[in-house]
Amino acid sequence: MDSNSGPAATTANALAGTHFRYFDFVMAAFVAILLLSNVIGAGKVASVGGFMFGAGILFFPLSYVIGDVLTEVYGYARARRCIWAGFGALSFMALMSWVVVSLPPAKGWDGQSAYEAVFGQVPRIVFASIVAFWAGEFVNSFVLARMKVMTAGRMLWARTIGSTIFGQGVDSLIFYPLAFLGVWETHQVFVVLATNWALKVGWEAALTPVTYVAVGWLKRREGVDVFDEGTEFTPFRTRV
Repeated sequence: MDSNSGPAATTANALAGTHFRYFDFVMAAFVAILLLSNVIGAGKVASVGGFMFGAGILFFPLSYVIGDVLTEVYGYARARRCIWAGFGALSFMALMSWVVVSLPPAKGWDGQSAYEAVFGQVPRIVFASIVAFWAGEFVNSFVLARMKVMTAGRMLWARTIGSTIFGQGVDSLIFYPLAFLGVWETHQVFVVLATNWALKVGWEAALTPVTYVAVGWLKRREGVDVFDEGTEFTPFRTRV
């Protein structure tokens, strides 16, 4: 694509099989943030000013920001490919964590308890996290792509925030009941669900200027403005 001219509006189907110079880097960033926010952030409960929260909430919403960028710049089909890459990476991370923690420690090595504390995972929570991510990201991408066509590419802020409201809503509605219903008191599950959903949406809104900069820069460099007109929105494929 010619990066010296402005982005040209085109349909996603017209770009099937096209190579974009920055797509691979954006996909790598998406998967990296997804994995690191689950590995490093998920296991710690932080407290700032007396307010307690899971540390992962600071960075996990960035995967939704990048998901918005992917759909806005490259279209639903390429965002779908990244979601499946993230799903596979999360699944492998869960398997690897289970295998590594389960291996008997060598005599004299005293790091097993630390490994269990950091990487030991409750299967129910892992399953809930992966399913919620998959469903939430696809809803997020679908809503943004459809809103882009409906608004003729205007009001990016409305698309990014609106898609996050629905995507994070589905994510939270799946994850918290699936992971904690019957373990926590019912009202606590839904209070935490609503609180974390609001925080994630608020974080997305706060990052809107960053999204504008990233989207504008990538569209100029790639030379296209992709609209998902006539796109097949099934999540069950990876071909672009």
